[in-house]
Amino acid sequence: MAAKQPNIVFIMADDHASKAISCYGAGINKTPHIDRLAKEGMRFDHCYVTNSICTPSRAAILTGTHNHVNGVLTLNDSINKHIPNVAKHLKTGGYRTAMVGKWHLGEGTAHEPTGFDYWSVLPGQGDYWDPTFIGPVGKKVEEKVEHGYVTDIITDKCLAFMDEAKGQEEPFFVMCHHKAPHRSWECDDKHKHLYKDPIRVPETYDDDYKNRARAAKVAKMRVAEDMTYQDLGLVQPDGGSRLGERVTQEAGSAQRKIPVDARKLIDKDDGTVFTFSSEEQLSQFKFQRYMQRYLRVIQSVDDNVGRILDFLDENGLAENTVVIYTSDQGFFLGEHGWFDKRFMYEESFQMPFLIRHPASIKAGTTCGDIICNVDFAPTFLDYAQLPMPSYMQGVSFRPLLEGNTPRDWQQVAYHRYWMHNDIIHHAYAHYGVRDQRYKLIYWYNDPLGMSGARPGGEDHREWELFDCEKDPLELFNVFSDPAYRETVERMQRLLEMKMVHIGDTPVHSFKQLPVVRATKL
Repeated sequence: MAAKQPNIVFIMADDHASKAISCYGAGINKTPHIDRLAKEGMRFDHCYVTNSICTPSRAAILTGTHNHVNGVLTLNDSINKHIPNVAKHLKTGGYRTAMVGKWHLGEGTAHEPTGFDYWSVLPGQGDYWDPTFIGPVGKKVEEKVEHGYVTDIITDKCLAFMDEAKGQEEPFFVMCHHKAPHRSWECDDKHKHLYKDPIRVPETYDDDYKNRARAAKVAKMRVAEDMTYQDLGLVQPDGGSRLGERVTQEAGSAQRKIPVDARKLIDKDDGTVFTFSSEEQLSQFKFQRYMQRYLRVIQSVDDNVGRILDFLDENGLAENTVVIYTSDQGFFLGEHGWFDKRFMYEESFQMPFLIRHPASIKAGTTCGDIICNVDFAPTFLDYAQLPMPSYMQGVSFRPLLEGNTPRDWQQVAYHRYWMHNDIIHHAYAHYGVRDQRYKLIYWYNDPLGMSGARPGGEDHREWELFDCEKDPLELFNVFSDPAYRETVERMQRLLEMKMVHIGDTPVHSFKQLPVVRATKL
C-alpha cells in the first residue's frame, strides 16, 4: 500500500541571498528558524536559477519549464493562466492548494493564479505596510487593504488555510511567497534596533572589473553609485539633477540616486544627520546602511518561518509535511560592489534551498549536487506520488534527498538572462552553463525583440570562463588562456548540448553536434 501523500509547504522569499541565512556560514546574521530546516533536513549548496530575475524564475518554478517554453522571459512578461502548472496537477491529484503573497506573474483575468483552491496575492511588488491583496470573493476578484506588516499577513493567511485544511482527508500544498527582502527594505518596527554593529565588507567591494566582460563594468547596480534615497531610508531633498540622477523604478515611481559626493544625509525616520568628508566614507556608509535594512527585513521572514514550523509541530503535522525554504534567485550583498541580481555570477545565480521531511530526509545533511529551479515542480509531484507530465523539463531530485545520487545525475546548471540592457540596471543579455568546477558565459548583448530589453552593447559580444575552484570570487576570465583550451571546448559542447536538450536557440556560432543517444542533462 502506498504511503500517505505528504503535505507540501513551499516558502519562497524574494532576493534572499544564501549568505544571509546563518546555516550557510557567512556569519553576517542569525536566522534560527530557517536554520531549523537545515538542522532537521537537508541544505543544498548548488541550487541554481535558470534566469536570475523575479518573474521568469517564478514561472520556471510553477511550470517546471525554461522561460523560452513558458513564455515568461523578462520582468515585463506575464504568464498565460491556461498553460499547465504544478498546482493544477496537485489539485487534480487530490491536494488542496493555496497561493499566498507575491505572485508577480501578471495581473488581470488572463494572468491570475490558476490551479489553486485559495489564492490571495499582492498586486505587482506589493507594499511592506498595509498592503493591498487581490483574491476571489465569490465569483468576483476584488482588492482589499490588509492592515499590518506584509510578512506577518502573508503568514497569517497561510496558517489560516492550513488550519482549515488540517482536518480534511486531502493533503495540502501551500505556496507561501514573501515580498521580503525585496528592495526597498522596510522592516517591522520591532527589528529596527538590530544589526547596528558594522557588517563585514566583502573583499571584492571595490572591484575594478578588470579581466572580466564589459557587462560587469557598465551595469548600474553599484552600492556606492546607484542606490536611491528611498533604498536607504533617507530624506530626498527637493531639486533637480544636482541632487542625484533621476531613475524610474519598476513600480513606475521616479526617485533619485544619492550622489557619490553627497556631504550630508538625513534619516527619514528620526531626523539623524549624517555627514561625510570623502567619497570613500560615504560609500562605506551606504554599504552598512544597505546591509542593516536588508538584514532587518529578513528577520521578519525568519520569525514567520518559525510560526509555520510551530504550527506543524503543534498540530502533529511535521512528520509528514515537506517544508522548503528558498528564494526566487540569489542577490549581491556588496560583492563586486553590487546589489541586485540578473547576472550568472555566483551570488546572483545561486539560490538558497533548504528542505525538511522527517519521514524521508536524514537530519543535518548537505548536498553538493547541482539542482535548478525547473526541478522543483517535478520533485513536488514525485513526493505526491503523481505522474511526471511530459512537458516538464526539470527532473525530480528526490533520490538526492534520500542520499542516492544517480550516476548520471545532471551535474550542470543552465542560465539565460533575456532582458538585455534593462532600463534600471543596464544588465546585458547572456547565457551559459556551470558544472561542479567551471562556469562558461556568453554575453550576446542583443535585445532580440524581448519585452523590456533595449539595444546597446551589440559590438561587445564575448565569452567568459571561470575556474570556480581556483577562483571562487570570479575575478579572472580564463577563456583565452591556452591552459584552458580543452576546458573551453568541453564547456562549449556542454552548453550546446544543453541548449539542444531544452530547445533553446543559440546566438553564438553553433557547432554541429554529432548524433548521439539521448543523455540526461
